[in-house]
Amino acid sequence: MRVLLIANTLPPRDVSGVGEQVLQLAAGLRELGDEVEVLGRGPGGAAGPKVLFPLTIAPAVWRAVRRFRPHVVQVHESDGALAALAVKAFGAWWERRPLLTALLQVSYIEELRAVRPLVATDGRVLGRPGAAELRFRWLKAPLQILLGLITVRAADRVLAPSAATAAEIRCDYGMDEVEVIPNATGGLAVEPAEEEDGERGYLLFVGRLRIRKGVEVLLEALRELRRRVPQAVLRIAGDGEHRERLECRTAGLGLESAVSFLGTCDAARVRALLRGAAALVVPSIYEGMPLVVLEAMAAGVPVVASRVSGIPEVVVDGETGWLVPPEDPEALAGALAQVLTDSDEARRRGEAGRRRVAERYRPAIVAAAWRAKVGGLSG
Repeated sequence: MRVLLIANTLPPRDVSGVGEQVLQLAAGLRELGDEVEVLGRGPGGAAGPKVLFPLTIAPAVWRAVRRFRPHVVQVHESDGALAALAVKAFGAWWERRPLLTALLQVSYIEELRAVRPLVATDGRVLGRPGAAELRFRWLKAPLQILLGLITVRAADRVLAPSAATAAEIRCDYGMDEVEVIPNATGGLAVEPAEEEDGERGYLLFVGRLRIRKGVEVLLEALRELRRRVPQAVLRIAGDGEHRERLECRTAGLGLESAVSFLGTCDAARVRALLRGAAALVVPSIYEGMPLVVLEAMAAGVPVVASRVSGIPEVVVDGETGWLVPPEDPEALAGALAQVLTDSDEARRRGEAGRRRVAERYRPAIVAAAWRAKVGGLSG
């Protein structure tokens, strides 16, 4: 079977969970014997900057479909709206057009709703969106929602990485059927980081710094945690529109010596950081199925995360990690204290996570599920 995968952001050019998943699926399909091409920005793909991708990808898709004659074309995220329409238009003169699928990692309607203040269980406001995030809410998100609606209406089959996200897309975009194809990890070779420091036992956050990631909740939890475990420290790998506010909040809580902002980290650096981490912390208020959760579990690192979105479908509370209510610093601090004071239990849950990834989330396993739900429709 010939498969064409289309995405706006692709590693190593972009640090992107979506792009990483495109490459993981491609690796899994190739392992099963399929012929796969990946189309993004650059030579042979969309011309110009990232912001113009929704427009400039359409002619590149037309050329690729004529040349490669794929059985299945899959677009990723709402940026693929015009690419999807180009595939549909191809059928006007080619009697056997490709099957068109769309994989959406999140609902942009839920993304829009997640641009809001973070409010602790005791009513305190822990963080507020900045100007860039408010612009996203009022300008970019409505456009992405429109493009998302076009994408799912054009597609023959709509996919999501978790049952929670599938339910959101059905509700928000008015879809009758959305299939679940989970994310995958382990299919790509990653060059070792040039150097690693010898520090071990820190807490680790990885992700773009935006309000929905809940980092203010984590900082508040860390302040409480250090009353119980004074040596607790946090490393934050990632950058984004919310970083300046987070740095100010860190200083306001007196945590400068306990928190390190590392900026954007490539895949090799993230892998190295995971090797030294006591736990990966995911305090989000909204997610799809975060790739870094799978990467941490594959490395045997326990995960402490909010019980939101698709996370509970991957992290099993009490077995492969700890799940806590979102926006609850006290509950988060309690879970982190268990990680740092009971190394045997943390190790047990980390190893259980490693086994769960090996059984369910390797690329060939996910690709086989994709073929069962999608590939059979292409004939």
